[in-house]
This record gives sequence, C-alpha cells and structure tokens, in this order.
Amino acid sequence: MKITFQRFLVIAIFSLIMTNPAFSSQYPDKVVEKLGNGLANAVTGFVEIPKTISIVGSRDGVIHGMTIGFLTGIANAVGRSLSGAFDIATFLIPTTPFVKPNYVWDDFNRETTFVEARMR
Repeated sequence: MKITFQRFLVIAIFSLIMTNPAFSSQYPDKVVEKLGNGLANAVTGFVEIPKTISIVGSRDGVIHGMTIGFLTGIANAVGRSLSGAFDIATFLIPTTPFVKPNYVWDDFNRETTFVEARMR
C-alpha cells in the first residue's frame, strides 16, 4: 500500500512538471516581457494624468478635462503603477497585463482600461 502511494505520488508530480507552462520554450520570453511591462508601468504611471486630461478635454471640453480628467488621471496613474508593481512581484507567473493599452505610450489617444488578468 505504501509503495503504491509512493508510485502514484511520483507519477502525479512528474505529470505536473511535464504539463507546467514553466517548461515551455516560450516561458523565458513571457517572463522577461512581463517584468519589462511591470517596470515600465510602475515608473511611467504618472503620465496617465496629462494623458487623461487631454483625452477628456478634447472629448468633453476644457472644464471637464481639468476636473474629471484630472481626477480620472490620478486614478489611472495609481492603477497603472500598482499594476506594474504587481507585475514585477509576480513576473515568474506569466499572465496578461491588467492595463490596456499595455504601455502608457501605446495608442496615446486611447483611454486606459483595466481588465482581468489571464494566464498567457
């Protein structure tokens, strides 16, 4: 009975290791990409403030841009910076970014959205 359990445990561990995404050939690329994305977002989060002011201002007017755009920009800046910090802390687990667009400078005229992260 004890030997059967040990064999089962060895087979279970072996099957987990073989199907683990960490052993795929793309894993190093995904890890480096997530770390780079996290560093960029953690450092450049503050750029969300003028970006959002500009987007809201051109869409809804100057007053909205300077008030609603400013407050939304602060929220987006905090969200992007925290998302970057989370990506740095968990870069060994390849997931998609929480923030769309991935970088603040990608599609600068597009509003920032936050989505659910998924395994890559």
